[in-house]
Amino acid sequence: MTTAALPRQFTTETVSDGLLVPILSAMVTAGELDGRAGFEDAMVRAIEGCADEPADGWHAFYVNSLAELDSGVAPFTPIHRRALSLLRGHRVLEVGSCFGLFALHCARTGLDVHACDVCPGAVERLDEAARRLTLPVSSRVADACALPYPDGSMDTVTLIHLLEHLEPAAAATAVDEAVRVAARRVVIAVPFEEAPSEHFGHVQALTEDDLIGWALPWIRRGVRASVFVDHGGWLVLDRVGG
Repeated sequence: MTTAALPRQFTTETVSDGLLVPILSAMVTAGELDGRAGFEDAMVRAIEGCADEPADGWHAFYVNSLAELDSGVAPFTPIHRRALSLLRGHRVLEVGSCFGLFALHCARTGLDVHACDVCPGAVERLDEAARRLTLPVSSRVADACALPYPDGSMDTVTLIHLLEHLEPAAAATAVDEAVRVAARRVVIAVPFEEAPSEHFGHVQALTEDDLIGWALPWIRRGVRASVFVDHGGWLVLDRVGG
């Protein structure tokens, strides 16, 4: 694991996802950080080192990152806004929630929000963030390929920048699981890359053909599908009558 020096000192006023990710990505490109392990280590050190207590650093990270999304300056803002506009119903599940910024964003709109991620540490951080921000998010550790939720138990299930982290067979299984759990709609977003960004943990570069490939088995079963491009690719699957 790398101990490369960060290019600047972050504070509780400046630490955020929108600021950290471009800086650390540039360091990976320059060879100053060693791939995914170096990227993740540097990000944690920046967040936890900006305050006297690591927990306060994480709280500042969440507060600032959500503020960036609200103001529109965060690189991920267009994706969050598009995803929010596509939600249907009241009960939402975010699969592969990572830091949980989208889940927290949804909770602030009054939705009944559930989130899951395969990483226990990410779920713990989301739980703590939701507690300190007094936002109701129900989160748990879970594999996208075997979701521990009953059939049709959520109105909308989202997979936002998740499937590029999975091998092709696992990605297809994750889509199937999302459709099983969703009573009304599945919303999928993926980045379009020439090559997978290893420091983000991406294992495949996806195209519109992949989105269509995930949709076809469900179209044959009567599910409506829409594929479009907006800051990457999107696939929306709707149950008839949902």
